[in-house]
Amino acid sequence: LSESGVPQLVQPMIWDYAADLDVESKVLLVEKYRRCGFSKVWFASAFKGATGVNQSLTLVGHHLQNHLQWLKVASSTPTDVLQGIALTGWQRYDHFSVLCELFPVAIPSLAVCLQALENGGYSETVKENVEKLLGMPNLEIDTFMR
Repeated sequence: LSESGVPQLVQPMIWDYAADLDVESKVLLVEKYRRCGFSKVWFASAFKGATGVNQSLTLVGHHLQNHLQWLKVASSTPTDVLQGIALTGWQRYDHFSVLCELFPVAIPSLAVCLQALENGGYSETVKENVEKLLGMPNLEIDTFMR
């Protein structure tokens, strides 16, 4: 790869939507890309649409945990290697599937994930900020929003 010149033309994106993504394997993957000549990498997470083909509601806690894991990966890699993180919000599992998790039901998840990334983690203060921003009296993380 390094001899091909590709690392000077593109930046790889590492995708993983799991709540329990393997931090160590992602750090090793970043190191492997660096050894191949890639100076920058991207991470890709999901704030909705990645937990089931017929999912209609967003489980905020799953996506929050995914972002917290990505923060661990970011803190375990050289500071100059991470170009950014793309927060994906899939509308369907594949082109033949029905729509899943429409955007309005996922807004709390998007807000929580963005705030967790902005603040370097999740805390009661972050939760309160999201509740205030969204005008919600009680943000539910571990159950589906009502």
